[in-house]
Amino acid sequence: MLRFGIDLGGSKIELIALDDAGNECYHQRVTTPQGDYEKTLLAIGGLVATAETELATVGSVGIGTPGSISPATGLLRNSNSVCLNGMPLQQDIERILSRPVRLANDANCFALSEAIDGAAMDVANVFAVIIGTGCGAGLVIDKKLINGPNAISGEWGHNPLPAPSQEEYAVPNCWCGKSLCVESFLSGPALSADYQRVGQQSRSVQEIVALAVKGDVVAEAVLQTYELRLAKSLAQVINILDPHVIVFGGGLSNMTRLYDNVPSLLSEFVFTDVVQTELRRPKFGDSSGVRGAARLWS
Repeated sequence: MLRFGIDLGGSKIELIALDDAGNECYHQRVTTPQGDYEKTLLAIGGLVATAETELATVGSVGIGTPGSISPATGLLRNSNSVCLNGMPLQQDIERILSRPVRLANDANCFALSEAIDGAAMDVANVFAVIIGTGCGAGLVIDKKLINGPNAISGEWGHNPLPAPSQEEYAVPNCWCGKSLCVESFLSGPALSADYQRVGQQSRSVQEIVALAVKGDVVAEAVLQTYELRLAKSLAQVINILDPHVIVFGGGLSNMTRLYDNVPSLLSEFVFTDVVQTELRRPKFGDSSGVRGAARLWS
């Protein structure tokens, strides 16, 4: 039996099939129906039906979603695809596919993928961070995804930024309604907003990085501030979980300077003499989350 993984994103729904050896043997994606829950369900059902027809076999189905299933209600919550919030997503998909499915937060799926056969397959304790449009994370210990009783393990992006300055207190509240969330400082939009505040100009993350390479003083200062905030935020995680490896994912994980500069900043905030935790790039890049969704069925 194949393992199907589905990444339910805001702009696309992606499906892959993995064989027993973890090799990808099928791949397809469709555009996500915007703001339409019923059409989203039909799109997922259509992807699975097409894959099973073309492969002439059935498979298990794991799905990575924005947000997570509430243990209290069984309904999806905290999704930036707001049409999914408050809906019995897992039950509805199981009804359409006529089989049990497994759902997990998309950052958890990313963590599972990189821990099982990705960048951190050689260690036991893995914290995987997504720094992109938002900030998510997942925790895997001994190849097993850790969820917790509240199903929020790894929700690092909604912890408060450690030791904020007076200027940082003035940053607008996070979309979740709380103030000083890590996501408000370390996401891609947050980095662009920081450059706007300091440089009085609008710049994308790619433009900021390119300007810093060219010696732009403002861009360099903004990136150094970003790296310090990242180090402080990761140090909290290291002090509590002590992971062997932290894997970066998301668009900002492509910044080479993070792997060069952040490790040396960690020692100021981590409660140890020598910080052994490694920061690594993801092995599977943008495909890691959908692979992890397939891996929800071990």
